[in-house]
Amino acid sequence: MKNTILILLAAGLLYLGFSYFSHTPEIRNASPRGENIICFGDSLTYGTGASEGKDYPSRLSEMLGMPVINAGVPGDTTDSALQRLERDVLEQSPRIVFITLGGNDLKNGVPRDRAFANLKIIVQTIQEKGAMVVIGGIDIPFWGKGFGQAYEKLAGECGALLIPNIFKGIFGKPEMMSDTIHPNDAGYEIMARYFYEAAKSHI
Repeated sequence: MKNTILILLAAGLLYLGFSYFSHTPEIRNASPRGENIICFGDSLTYGTGASEGKDYPSRLSEMLGMPVINAGVPGDTTDSALQRLERDVLEQSPRIVFITLGGNDLKNGVPRDRAFANLKIIVQTIQEKGAMVVIGGIDIPFWGKGFGQAYEKLAGECGALLIPNIFKGIFGKPEMMSDTIHPNDAGYEIMARYFYEAAKSHI
C-alpha cells in the first residue's frame, strides 16, 4: 500500500513538473480584430540593406498572399516609435502587428528598463485595439545586456507571440548581411519566414 502511494505521488509530481515547464503563455487576441497587417519598427522593418521589394515586410506579404504595411523608420528607438504609434499603427485598423524595436536602444545605450517600459506600452496599446502582436526579439551573446531575457519576460507578461532572436542564422554571417548590423536580401527572407511561421495560423 505504501509503495502504491509513493508511486502515485511520484507520478503526480512528474505530471505537475511537465505541465509547468511545457506551459506556454496564452496569446492575447489570438483571433484578432482589425483589417491590416502592419510591420512596425526600425531599420530592420524599413529594410535597410535590402534591394527594392526584398525587405522583410515585402517578403512577408508574398508569403501571406495579402498586403502588408511597412511602418519601419531607420534609427527608430522605443521612444520615437511610441511617439508615432497612434499615426502609424492605431489609426490603420491593425489586425496583426509585427514589431522590431529595441536594437537602437541597445546600440545607443538606452537603459534596458526604460526601453522595455516603452515597449510594454506599445504592445499593450496595440492589443487594446484588438490586434495580435508578434515581437521579433534580439539576443546577441556577450553584447546583448540582458535584452534577450527582457523580450521573453515582456512577451510572457503581455501575451504576445515572440521570436526570441530574429537574427538567428543571420547575424555574423557575411552571406546573410549587407553590413555589420543589417541583413541582405537572403537575410531578410529568413526574417520574414520567422514571422510568417509564427503568425500564419492566426491570419
